[in-house]
Amino acid sequence: MPSSHEAVTFSEKALRRADLARATGCNLETIRYYEGVGLLPPPARTAAGHRSYGTADVQRLRFILRARELGFTLEDIRGLQGLGDGALLSCAEVRDKAEAHLAEVRAKIADLRRIEQVLFDTLGRCSGQDVPRCAVLEALSA
Repeated sequence: MPSSHEAVTFSEKALRRADLARATGCNLETIRYYEGVGLLPPPARTAAGHRSYGTADVQRLRFILRARELGFTLEDIRGLQGLGDGALLSCAEVRDKAEAHLAEVRAKIADLRRIEQVLFDTLGRCSGQDVPRCAVLEALSA
């Protein structure tokens, strides 16, 4: 299945939800969820009442999926979508949001590096033998 940001060709005819899922690499439950939380607008309906998605829905869902891959929250995405929806969000505001998110990502990376070092040091003190004392358990208990 293609990644969420890989181009998929499809006809300009209306897409069913399963077609939208295939075109974006997103599963059906996730599409339902994004509709439920308002990130995707309610789909148009055919005369028979079937959901009908178009090119704009494919693009919007790809945007959401890519933003999620980059770690943006649903609220962040809602705000970022405003720029494309003609809201009063400026490029500078989007940049500010992206810079704040980058700072959060860098803080998480620093935390993970500290965790990595503690685990590395702790495992270095562990003999791995069948002994009554375990350096890993002692470190967790400290």
